[in-house]
Amino acid sequence: MHFLDQAKIYIKSGWGGPGAVSFRREKYEEYGGPDGGNGGKGGDIIFEAVQGLNTLIDFRYTQHFKAQRGTPGMGKNRYGAGGKDLIIKVPVGTQILSDPKPIEGSEDEDGYPEYEDQDVLADFTEVGQRVTFLRGGDGGRGNMSYKTSTNRAPRQHGTGWPGQELWVWLRLKLLADVGLVGMPNAGKSTLINQVTNTKAKVGAYAFTTTKPQLGVVLHRDREFVLADIPGLIAGAAEGVGIGDRFLGHIERCRVLLHMIDATTDDPVEAFHIVTDELAAYGEGLDEKPQLVVLNKGDLLGQELMEDIADQLREEAGVEDVFIISGATGEGVGPLLDAVLLMMDQDSEDREEDGGADSEAGWSPI
Repeated sequence: MHFLDQAKIYIKSGWGGPGAVSFRREKYEEYGGPDGGNGGKGGDIIFEAVQGLNTLIDFRYTQHFKAQRGTPGMGKNRYGAGGKDLIIKVPVGTQILSDPKPIEGSEDEDGYPEYEDQDVLADFTEVGQRVTFLRGGDGGRGNMSYKTSTNRAPRQHGTGWPGQELWVWLRLKLLADVGLVGMPNAGKSTLINQVTNTKAKVGAYAFTTTKPQLGVVLHRDREFVLADIPGLIAGAAEGVGIGDRFLGHIERCRVLLHMIDATTDDPVEAFHIVTDELAAYGEGLDEKPQLVVLNKGDLLGQELMEDIADQLREEAGVEDVFIISGATGEGVGPLLDAVLLMMDQDSEDREEDGGADSEAGWSPI
């Protein structure tokens, strides 16, 4: 299945049905009073977070969503049926954002305008979470409701209230316990293949991974979700290599595994490039608990790996460096032990702080 983490869609709730113009007709009462019923309410637009989805690819092919109209009212004071609600199913981790508008007078030298910041209108973090996002229009009144002491036979009726319409952006931020970050070709995909049943693409060239990968790790009878984020390069926080979108997927990770390729020319520089991008992106990424992992020990040998680890400790200020080989699995067990300990510590810290950070809610329209 193709991965897509953002999409723009048009949504519209249903119109209310028109009220009826009708008069009672009985055998011995030729001119009976009004008995037109009200129209039915239009259908709502509802978003629901469901299990089993991890991409927004379906919204590339279907971009317009309209709820059903309410049906017209009828004689004998019968109300029209309400329009069917339209339920749009999205993956857990999806945010709904406003469609940004261009700022007047903000054109750059090429004539392109700047845009307003997008507002987060809804944030789906749990399976089954449901939001009534746009309410359907109310049904129009039938002529029965217009009857007064001075207007005994009204022919007025309501046409029904219009539904609401909106262009919105859907943005998916993967929900994972642990996020794998690092420069391209650091061996992240090799590690996730080693510790999960994921079959991520592996190659001896940069940017083998072009989309985030999720896998479930089972270690010491405990499970956690691991996310492999495509390699980061300098300028990623500003969108170079669409790195800003990749960084968005680790906003909700509890722990980061920072992988460094031991065979690269300058491991210390590689470390700083990634940490600088985490800080530049913001959202607290540089403050998340982080484990530094020196990978590809099978290619260099233990003594040389220890020298590089010492260099990271001295020049980059890294306290602990885990030496592993993602290809052979050497050193992976102790690393996973450390991940579990760090997750437990994170849980304790959250409890001391009064629970997890508050999550963005929604603003039904």
